[in-house]
Amino acid sequence: MKSILSDLRLKYAERNWHETFKLVRRCMDKSRDVSKPCELLGRSLERLQEVLNVSSMNAMRSRLEMIARQQGMGFHITESTCYLTADLFYLEVVLLPCGGVEEVKVAPHGGSPVPSESLLQLLRSKFFADFSVKLERLVAQYNIPGDNDVKLKLFASLQHLGKDLQEISHLTKTPEDSDPEMNMINNRMIGCLIPGKEDCPLTIHFYTIPIEEMKTSVSHISGVEPVLQTAQVTVGPSTVAHMLQTASVIPQPSQLDLQGFPVLMPLSEGPYETFPACFLLKLQPPIPMMLPFVKKLSQITDVTIPDVDLQWAPLPKLLLRGSQSASSHMETLDEQDTIYTVPLHGDVTHSYIFPGASWEVPAQRATVMDSIPFTHPAHVPPLLELLRHQCATNTLLRSCMCTSPGSACDLHFEILPELDTSFSVTFHRPNADSLAVLLVNISDSHQINCSLFGAGIGDSSVDEYVSSVLKRCMSVPVTLHALYSKLEQITSSPLSPSCRAATEAENEHSTPSITTVTNANTTLSQSAAVPEDSFTVSDSACYAMSVAKSELLSEINTSPAVNPYPFTPAVVFPHWMTNNGHLSKLI
Repeated sequence: MKSILSDLRLKYAERNWHETFKLVRRCMDKSRDVSKPCELLGRSLERLQEVLNVSSMNAMRSRLEMIARQQGMGFHITESTCYLTADLFYLEVVLLPCGGVEEVKVAPHGGSPVPSESLLQLLRSKFFADFSVKLERLVAQYNIPGDNDVKLKLFASLQHLGKDLQEISHLTKTPEDSDPEMNMINNRMIGCLIPGKEDCPLTIHFYTIPIEEMKTSVSHISGVEPVLQTAQVTVGPSTVAHMLQTASVIPQPSQLDLQGFPVLMPLSEGPYETFPACFLLKLQPPIPMMLPFVKKLSQITDVTIPDVDLQWAPLPKLLLRGSQSASSHMETLDEQDTIYTVPLHGDVTHSYIFPGASWEVPAQRATVMDSIPFTHPAHVPPLLELLRHQCATNTLLRSCMCTSPGSACDLHFEILPELDTSFSVTFHRPNADSLAVLLVNISDSHQINCSLFGAGIGDSSVDEYVSSVLKRCMSVPVTLHALYSKLEQITSSPLSPSCRAATEAENEHSTPSITTVTNANTTLSQSAAVPEDSFTVSDSACYAMSVAKSELLSEINTSPAVNPYPFTPAVVFPHWMTNNGHLSKLI
């Protein structure tokens, strides 16, 4: 064997690379199994081509042929033009004698070739890996299920859908806002619609956040990146047959209903045909969605989302997977609880804890959705609104996960789930040995309201202030930083004479026992003179203000396992700060 290899090396030592390529191709053509060429020789040829510079027309042809075969496409040559072919489109590449590329065109089935500047620049720059990735997306765009007849009908149906969505986008109005682009993306029924092209499907930009304002308030956070949620409109296979349009479903002349949405033809009247397929909103990036939201998707479209294909996990864990900086710098108190450190401007650092016992309950399960099936243009606006709702929740929770290593924490906060549309933040009030609770309720992506609870807190203007800050920046740390400063101003302001006299009278009383304070709180909560949702103060100003279950809004979770408001003499701490010495570790 050694002598044979030695003879082969001597025989081909003086041969150039072009002859080596020809030899490998001849060996591949003589493969014993015609239906399955020799994979080892194929990989060898690919490796040879990847390491060599493309400096001739033949070299460029070979590279394009290899990329086409990798994507399962056909490859044909006519003089200086290469054709990469698929069932519903083909790519036309015009070469120069030196191996350069003069023009790249994409031609859909039944359409004329259209120049593609993006593909042209990739080939001219010899970024073959990026060209291969874009070609893979192009193949996926035209990868329509069924035989040739069904493929053509579904392709035509997808084009009709795209035209209807464009017309709906033009007919609907967008509310005025200070930022027109952000307003169009977040508030328009169809979002910001980018018409489809031969080399790119129709794309909808439907959610973004004011990242510039967040960056001015948050410092040294590597996880703060522009957030733009998009959806590509495509078609995919389905195990259940669905009625899909075969022409436009917008009657002419077009009419608007009372909500300003165009009137569309119902399934019983419009031009529809049954196909083993459905339309898809392919989400980029994929969105972690809670179980109630996933169920609402099916209620809107009447298309069942198979549960067998979904993998469920607590929502914070799924959000964490999309943030490498948070997962690399997070701190764990035990096997479940996780702490994130967030630095803010002004040399202030927050720590946020997500108690595992609270977030791992079945009600807080979530799954990552990468595509949403639907069958009618009327489904798109409510689907986008539901996706925006979940994106708003995810954005707020993820803002607490933008971490920075090696920072000493000034303030500590606990994030607890309440309902599927709300969560609470528990923290120490400034200049007081008591807790405050901020309830964040996300009715939808446009209605986000905050309610602050704590002993002696009853100013509705504070709730309005916090809500406005949160909606403006969509960041929990930035909002809490502003709230904490606001509370410091309130507590540091001089007391009125009546409040001062009441405080001095309270200090003259002896310190009550825990039982006495508890009984007093129970009596107060049962008294008709005190509202049930008020917060009570113990008999001594030296003691902390307690928060009892009966004093919370019904929206706030009050089960013992996740109750963050236990009464403790002198200082009230959340449960995560008093378990197993965690308090000494954090402070």
